[in-house]
Amino acid sequence: MDVRLLNHTPEPERAIAAAARLCYAPVGAADLLETMTEKSVHSVLKTVISSGHTSTLEHASYTFAIDGVSRAMTHQLVRHRLASYNQQSQRYVSYDDPAFIVPPEVYADPEARELFLNACGEAFLAYRALLDSGVAPEDARYLLPNAMETKIVVTMNVRELLHFFELRICKRAQWEIREVALKMLELAEPTAPYIFVDAGAACRRGPCPEGKMTCGDPYPKAPRRD
Repeated sequence: MDVRLLNHTPEPERAIAAAARLCYAPVGAADLLETMTEKSVHSVLKTVISSGHTSTLEHASYTFAIDGVSRAMTHQLVRHRLASYNQQSQRYVSYDDPAFIVPPEVYADPEARELFLNACGEAFLAYRALLDSGVAPEDARYLLPNAMETKIVVTMNVRELLHFFELRICKRAQWEIREVALKMLELAEPTAPYIFVDAGAACRRGPCPEGKMTCGDPYPKAPRRD
């Protein structure tokens, strides 16, 4: 798995604070962007986030390249609808040397691992046989398993990114998308530490919202914003 931050809004915290402050300022956002002190930026962000008026967080966005993950993972990822995606196409890309993502629990059991890889291999051989017989890749790809390795680029604004982290860093999240989310947060946090200081599973900020489905093992409480 390889997760990289391709780009993000420059000075995301300042951009968000300027957009939020504009609602109550006699000057324009460009002036605010240049003149707001770091203390003022943090004060505005604290008010915005604590009050739940988080629409202003949508003024900053992040773009990640995610490689070496399964189609099973990306099928979950694209359920986050307030985002933009471009994924490697199985219609236009044909495969000669396939890679399959093996879940750790399966990999740890030699018999399960053999069964898993044999099934993936048989599916791929059938896929190649269809291609060799003249079947179009867009039809032959129906045989490719969810374990097939893929690549995707995703762009999310900060509001959606925080929501994504809340759901997918939870210990009840599926292992692969949780690893992706943790890597994305690791890359995003240094660029906007005040915003992302308490990002992650909801139990960092209060009671677990999962009810009877809780894992019972909460994260350490998030640090407070000064």
